[in-house]
Amino acid sequence: MSKSRNSNGTVEVDGQKYDWQLQREPQWSDDDGWKGMIVSLLQKNTKREALLEFPPPKRLLKGLQRGRLQLDDATVSRGVRAALGAGWEPMSRGKPMIFSVDAEAN
Repeated sequence: MSKSRNSNGTVEVDGQKYDWQLQREPQWSDDDGWKGMIVSLLQKNTKREALLEFPPPKRLLKGLQRGRLQLDDATVSRGVRAALGAGWEPMSRGKPMIFSVDAEAN
């Protein structure tokens, strides 16, 4: 089921459920230029959050207007797998871990 234009949801990856929520849409920073969106991930009944930091959309870098947000279950699922593969341990405690991903969340 696609969740285009939603800002939160739940996906299942390898038998585990993960809640996700859009934390920040792409935005302009006077210091750094365009920053991409950030999506938070949290496995059900765990403590440690992962933050996926996406690159800014190419259309913004070219000076075009903002398009509609396109986040779907497949993209979020790839992001979960990328974070787990990079060392995210949802059962551990501590500050949220930040992971930079590409536009497809790999």
